[in-house]
Amino acid sequence: MQTQFSQFPVAIEQIRPDRPRTWSTSTNDSSPVIRPPLVEDGADIWHIARDSGVLDANSSYAYLMWCRDFAATSVVTEIGRTVAGFVIGYRRPQEPGTLFVWQVAVDHAYRGFGLGVGMLERLLDNLAGQGISALETTISADNAASIAMFAALARRRGAVMTDRPLFESHTFPDPHESERLYRITPMDPEELR
Repeated sequence: MQTQFSQFPVAIEQIRPDRPRTWSTSTNDSSPVIRPPLVEDGADIWHIARDSGVLDANSSYAYLMWCRDFAATSVVTEIGRTVAGFVIGYRRPQEPGTLFVWQVAVDHAYRGFGLGVGMLERLLDNLAGQGISALETTISADNAASIAMFAALARRRGAVMTDRPLFESHTFPDPHESERLYRITPMDPEELR
């Protein structure tokens, strides 16, 4: 059974290509709004990634391109008119039913409110009708916060999270921790019996 996203206290906007930017209709301008990213959000996303202290910050150009080319599989949370967090992902070409989440980050000022899991849930809800049934991400072993966030997502959705080695540290051309592949899939109906 899938947890409903309504448990997350956010004014959520539909991801609709015909309406790329909408503002909360709430009278409270500080209500979070989850929406697809715009190219103009790329700089904010880059700053949040760079300042996170745990993410590999890509070039600013990469985030601009991500907002242009992968907006349908990514979201930002906006509070007031400030980008407070983001999820960037893409459909795996070899496995179109899988969303690969590249990065998730919430600005330091907005952490602790469940925005990361909320953005992931909203993104999965929006993509479910397009055949997405699994989520993958890679996380280094020392990033306990990310592992906990994805484990919480799996629990909230009644799903199974598995992990296995993907890229060992010697695979990288620069100093880098090994990355494990985490996969979240629906619970097998046979396991529920």
